Amino acid sequence: MIRLNEPAPDFAASSTHGPLQLSDFRGRWLLLFSHPADFTPVCTSEFVAFARRHAEFESLGCALVGLSVDSLYSHIAWTRSIEQVFGVTIPFPIIDDLSMQISSLYGMIQPAESHTSAIRAAFFIDPEGLLRALVYYPPSAGRSIEELLRLVQALQAGDREDAATPEGWQPGDSLVLPAPKTTQAAQERVLTAKNQGLECLDWYYCRKTAAGPTKKAAA
Repeated sequence: MIRLNEPAPDFAASSTHGPLQLSDFRGRWLLLFSHPADFTPVCTSEFVAFARRHAEFESLGCALVGLSVDSLYSHIAWTRSIEQVFGVTIPFPIIDDLSMQISSLYGMIQPAESHTSAIRAAFFIDPEGLLRALVYYPPSAGRSIEELLRLVQALQAGDREDAATPEGWQPGDSLVLPAPKTTQAAQERVLTAKNQGLECLDWYYCRKTAAGPTKKAAA
C-alpha cells in the first residue's frame, strides 16, 4: 500500500516526451496524475486546464506528468486534437501505462470503478522522492487545478516555515504552529508568543506570518 511520507514507488516508462523514470525528477517537486481515458470530455477539460496553469507549477519547481492506460499513440493523437480544437499545447509528458504496472503500483486501479482504467488520482512527490499528499477522484468528477496548485504551495510553505496551513489557506496567509506537547511548552508558548512575533488565540492555536513567498525548488 502506498503511504504518505514514504518513498514514492519507483517506475520507468515511455511517455509522449520519451522515456522517463521517477528519479529524473529528484531535486524538484512532481505532481503525477492519472486520468481514466484519452478522448473523453472530463479528462480533456482537465488537461486543457493543466496546460494553461503549467507555467505556475513550473514557477514553483513542480513538474507535471500525466498517465493513463491508453497507448502512446493514443496520447499523441489526443494531444494533437486538443491543440487543434482548443488551441492549447500540452507541455508536459503523458505516460503510456498499457500494462497497468504503474497504475497498480500507485493504487490508481479501483476495481469497484473499473478493472481496465485508472481513476483520477494525484500524487504529490517532494524533491527527496517522498509521497507528501495524494488525492483520489471518481471518473465522473473533474478536479480543480486551482486546488492542486494551492496544495503544492501549502506543502512548500509548511516545509519552509516548519508550520502548517489552516483551512482555506492561500499564499500570503498566516500559518499555524503545531500545538505544544507538554504543560511547560504550552506555558512558554504563551509567555514568549509576542517576542516570537506570534498571534496566539490560545496556547494551542498560534499563527505566524510567512517569511516570504514559496521558493522555487532546485531544478
